[in-house]
Parts: sequence; structure tokens; C-alpha cells
Amino acid sequence: FADTPLISERGALHVFAPGDEARARKIAEDFGRDIAGVRLLGRNELLDRVPVLRPERVAGAVSDPECRDMDVAAIHQGFLRRARAAGARLLTDARVSWLARSGDRWRIRLADGREIAARAVVNAAGAWVDEVARMAELAPLGFQPLRRTIIVFRPAHATVDSGWPLVIDIDESFYFKPETGRILASPADETPSPPCDAQPDVIDIATIVDRLERWTVFDVPRIENRWAGLRTFAPDRVPVVGEDPRSAGFFWCAGQGGYGIQTAPAMGRLTAAVVLGRDLPSDLSAAGVDPARYAPARLLKKG
Repeated sequence: FADTPLISERGALHVFAPGDEARARKIAEDFGRDIAGVRLLGRNELLDRVPVLRPERVAGAVSDPECRDMDVAAIHQGFLRRARAAGARLLTDARVSWLARSGDRWRIRLADGREIAARAVVNAAGAWVDEVARMAELAPLGFQPLRRTIIVFRPAHATVDSGWPLVIDIDESFYFKPETGRILASPADETPSPPCDAQPDVIDIATIVDRLERWTVFDVPRIENRWAGLRTFAPDRVPVVGEDPRSAGFFWCAGQGGYGIQTAPAMGRLTAAVVLGRDLPSDLSAAGVDPARYAPARLLKKG
């Protein structure tokens, strides 16, 4: 699948301020039901792990040892290689301008005039899934793209330790982690956005810089890189996978939010089973995955 390791150890610390001890204990209990090794750290142990945190700002942290870094590029390329080997074709610069059901086929017209015919269409268009549904003359399901902002910087007066864990506050108002000698950080923003090529907003950049300076001793002399992306959610924030009961052969695979690459192996296999009319893979069934939980019909009933 890949020539390099796909995951590496990282760990995560969910830090909390004085006065939030009871909330932190509850979070640790909730995490511990599904994750082995979760525990509470006191201030001193937390500062030993991440000495750039301000001592007066933190009371401790919930430690999640199972958090991992993922090599997203290697995973993505591995999936593409497997798809091509199985006969799939990847068409780039291929914006859909029109699609309609004709007999037992879907006809899809691209912006450059090419047409494609297929027995099934899988709507996996990310932030644009409702737009694709409208093209197919289906009312949208109410997906909402939310902008997330990232900055990368090199502190002037703090040495970055590559072994630091991911640090998140328990309110999820910021997070940071080491990134090749620098710091990657986000205000964990969820700003509603139309489907677009998202760009970082200066207010969100200022927000994360402010939060870092309040919680840590980092200075941010210069931002080396910044970007934004859209994390798209269904109204109930649960992914949507399955055939639309309003139109034969129109399938959804949408709403993974910020967890697309993590859920991709399971979501892909679930989608394939549903589209091809096959039984769910046994390991997904054993893990409690129920296709009905993700079916689009649940959103139609509510709307």
C-alpha cells in the first residue's frame, strides 16, 4: 500500500484551567470507556511533558495515549494506486455541469462537454454535495461546510520538541502540535461558509495567536504558512452513506466533517457494500457499524 509508515506515535493532552477539574474527570471517564490508558495528569507532570505551557494557566490534562499522526499524503497516494490497479480512472479538472437519470443510467455532463454514463452516481463532493444533489433535481439534505484555519510558525524564543503531544484545551478553542521544527496551530474554528476554495480570515489568525500567547510562552514573530479548509457536516453531524430513496442509483458518501482521512477505509468499504448490494464486511459489522444509521432517509424524515 505504501513504502513508508502510515501512522506514528503522538498522544494528545486535553489541558484544562484551574476550576475545571470536575469537567476534566468526567471527560477522562468518557474517554476511558473506549480508549485504553486514558488518565488525568496534574500540573507538574503536564509541565514536564509540555514545558511551554504557562503554569498559572493550567491545572492539568486528560492524557489520550492512542492519538496518532497520519501520513495523509502517503495514505492518499496508496488509495489512488489501488484504485488505478483495480481499473478506476481519475478525471481531474472535470467539473460536473449537469446530470440526470435516463432509463437505467445516469448521464453526467462535464463542463468541457464530455459526457459519462453510469448505473450509479456516488455523491462524494465534500462541501458541494448539496449542490450536486440540486443538479440531480433532488432537494438538499442540509449539509453545512464549516471553515477551519491552520497556521504554521517557528517560535523565536522557544525550542520545539518533536516529541511533544498534540495539545488541545478541553473547550476545543485551540490546539497545537510540533511540525518539522515548527508549530502547527488552529483556533479550532467552525465558521459557516458556502462551498468555496476557503481562505484563512485575519480574525481567525489573530484569534489563534492570542490564545497561544495566553496559554503558552510562544511568541509568533512570523507566520510561515496559513491555510483554511472546509469541514462539512450533516445536520446531525453523522456521516451520510447510502442510496437516496427519491432517486434510484443516486448514492451519498458525505459529511465526514474533519475526519475524512481517518474514516476513509471504513467509509469506503461501507459505501462499496451499499452501492454494490453486498453484505457489510464482517469486521465493520463486528465493530457495530449499522448501514441504517448512516442512510440518507433519516434526514428526509426530519425535513
